[in-house]
Amino acid sequence: MFDQDKLAEINREKEAWEKTTLQKTLDRFGERREEFVTTSSAPVERLYTPADIADLDYERDLGFPGQYPFTRGVHPTMYRGRLWTMRMFAGFGTAEETNARYKYLLEHGETGLSVAFDFPTLYGYDTDAPEAEGEFGKCGVAVSSLADMEILFDGIPVDEITTSMTINGPAAVIWAMYIVAAEKRGIPMEKLGGTIQNDILKEYIAQKSWLLPPKPSMRLVVDTFEFGSKYLPKWNTISISGYHIREAGATAVQELAFTLADGFEYVKAGIERGLDVDEFAPRLSFFFNAHNDFFEEIAKYRAARRIWAREMKERFGAKNPRSWWLRFHTQTAGCSLTAQQPENNIVRTTIQALAAVLGGTQSLHTNSMDEALALPSELAVRIALRTQQIIAHESGVTNTVDPLAGSYFVEALTNRMEKEAYQYFEKIEKLGGVIPAIERGFFQQEIAEAAYRYQHEIDTKRRTIVGVNEYVSQEPLTIPILQMDPEGERRQLERLARVRRERDNVAVEERLSALRDAAQGTENLMPYILDAVRAYCTLGEICGVLREVFGEYREPVIL
Repeated sequence: MFDQDKLAEINREKEAWEKTTLQKTLDRFGERREEFVTTSSAPVERLYTPADIADLDYERDLGFPGQYPFTRGVHPTMYRGRLWTMRMFAGFGTAEETNARYKYLLEHGETGLSVAFDFPTLYGYDTDAPEAEGEFGKCGVAVSSLADMEILFDGIPVDEITTSMTINGPAAVIWAMYIVAAEKRGIPMEKLGGTIQNDILKEYIAQKSWLLPPKPSMRLVVDTFEFGSKYLPKWNTISISGYHIREAGATAVQELAFTLADGFEYVKAGIERGLDVDEFAPRLSFFFNAHNDFFEEIAKYRAARRIWAREMKERFGAKNPRSWWLRFHTQTAGCSLTAQQPENNIVRTTIQALAAVLGGTQSLHTNSMDEALALPSELAVRIALRTQQIIAHESGVTNTVDPLAGSYFVEALTNRMEKEAYQYFEKIEKLGGVIPAIERGFFQQEIAEAAYRYQHEIDTKRRTIVGVNEYVSQEPLTIPILQMDPEGERRQLERLARVRRERDNVAVEERLSALRDAAQGTENLMPYILDAVRAYCTLGEICGVLREVFGEYREPVIL
């Protein structure tokens, strides 16, 4: 894209600038520190020029929005045509409490729902299971049966808005509950739009909420691909998630590389099932973190789109351009929030959200200022939502598509992250692929080392965290903190007992037995799970059958 003679001239002029103008300033004032790095500890040069992107080919590397390789965005008009979906992640206590929060958010301008489940639900246990004791509703809403799901979305037009559900091990079961709850209201499944996270590989790598060993888990994931492609054309049957990988301590490049490697593994699994890649790939979606380093995050999203488009087209032979699209949701970085001076988190979240928007996200959650202390209060969540709305309507950044394209720094950083991601892909392939790499602890060790380095930089004050290791104050906490209904768990347990007492328990045993037989064979399990849910089999009962057939996963000890 650049004339070689002109590049040589720029390099000569840069050298002259360094020896004269720059050196005079350095002699008088110096610089703030010896080393400048990104949040991921990658070095940042003092100045970037066309020489740093000398090999950039506009048509090959950038192109136009809505066209291959989609570096500049998957839609031609981006936010000039439609703003991203404002999807605030929410869930706590009982279905009744969370339903009220959803209605509050929708009344204040949220445009999509995102469900947080409590830990027993994430692990496929009912609220009254011994394993669930003490964990009810603390990090999300408890859903033990179809009855809870019916209450959770009572009065909410699920055929008009999209719902994202952050659930992985038991994703097929929770999805079935959502489908059946809509079905009972007369809403056919083909009208439902939304996403189940359903990313089990990431669980083995980072978040650790799994049920089954990798092979049967992958079978369930592909079952949802197959079922969704036939019956739920508007539904994203997976959200391949880098978010939790980053929250565990990964760098931006590790988040990028490990997430896309997982994505490739799911595509291979779908093809091995005999599915046409263009039948299921258009409904694959992604979920990324937005951390503090503004330009690093933007470059990450742009590199992700370009890598995914290239690999889907050239490696997997996808013909449908929609299969080349990397569509993604973004959540601002929970791990960046501080309990100290929580109001500072509003500023952090704003910077992170702006990076997500400039990086071309399709939907966005902004964390609330109090989330390092408790589940968000109504005041905090409203400020977080208003942050998105101000970016959308007042900042001006939505007026043009990919406004940072062509920045020497952004393009150089995008290229570097892409190159380093491919280096990780090579390492993973040498280990035999994603699952063997998981079993050998490769991802876990890489993330642990990055997390240690980052924390060490904070502890030694090589990295400043405002209000934590610099600019510290001892002012008392003044923001309101959410209080959950103390009677919520009692009501949840009573409802669960009533469901078990009033349902047709003969039908329950028949449906669970049918699911057990199907799991021992090779059929798609979604129809059997749906039938079990219709009979009000509980989450724990259905997952118990799956555990019985497939066994439970125990992570290997890595020393």
